[in-house]
Amino acid sequence: MSNLETISLLNTIKGSRFETFFPKEWDMSRIDYCCSRKPEDVYKRESWWHKDFSPVGAETLQDFNTIMGHEIAMQIKLAKDNGQDIVMIWSVGPMGMYRWAVEFLKQWKVDCSHVHGFNMDEWSDSEGNTLPSSNPGAFRNAMEHALYGPLGELTVPEKQRHFATKNELPHFADQIGELRSKGARFVVVYGIGWVFHIAFWEPHFAEDYATEGDWKKATHRVAAKLHPLTVIQNSITSFKSRITLVPARANTIGPGIFLGADYTIGGVDGYLPSRNMIYQGQSLWVTLKYGPTMWIPSTYMPQLPGKLMFINALAGPLEAEVN
Repeated sequence: MSNLETISLLNTIKGSRFETFFPKEWDMSRIDYCCSRKPEDVYKRESWWHKDFSPVGAETLQDFNTIMGHEIAMQIKLAKDNGQDIVMIWSVGPMGMYRWAVEFLKQWKVDCSHVHGFNMDEWSDSEGNTLPSSNPGAFRNAMEHALYGPLGELTVPEKQRHFATKNELPHFADQIGELRSKGARFVVVYGIGWVFHIAFWEPHFAEDYATEGDWKKATHRVAAKLHPLTVIQNSITSFKSRITLVPARANTIGPGIFLGADYTIGGVDGYLPSRNMIYQGQSLWVTLKYGPTMWIPSTYMPQLPGKLMFINALAGPLEAEVN
């Protein structure tokens, strides 16, 4: 299909049956333009990027996990060296970096008694009830096994581990605010979804807010309804394609929390080299090049200081090919 045919097809999406599937304010031509850029353009700075924000490429998944894990451990160490508490918002996707964060913290003998960890989201039912912590699919379970447990005697105190239950999540903003008022540093670790969510803050939530300012103030949602593409993505990445196991709702922090970070550590790792399968190239390009809009939550992250790690193959070129 030629570029002209592609643009023509994209322009017909408005008013078609896809109108109720994709968030209504998505500019599909603009998304396509972002994805058509040359790989080297991924580093080209945009006017809306924070001066201390930068993308960081990694050649392999192993490199990606190591770099991201080092970045997490370094932020924890710097806070310790400065005599500060540190608030860490934890992502449960990607996950491989936590092994390396543990490795560095152990090598450096950094006691994490100054760390306050907040899981950014958790699967829920329609009432906001979450999976038992023992459930293999529960995000609390994931963090206990990937980070808190392996840290051993250096670990984060249990009373400083916070999880996105329907009873605790509504208090996150106040708890974080109190810690920051006492000098704590605030770091958000995040991944990016297929529909460009941060945590489980989905793009279609924008329809519920009169203004961008109102949207930016929202701190959380309990039993948030997920986009179908989010359900499909997680069936692939976490449930071995078994879509019936993926909850359709989740408890999640909102922009009123994640946009307040002092520093951000992002990761996009959706590439399977054995199949040459790229499934997060669009997530990377749109986040970096579309420009901030509440209809695409990840587009705000380049406005914050920090780093966005990605596997180099995701920069493309993103062109169709016959396998």
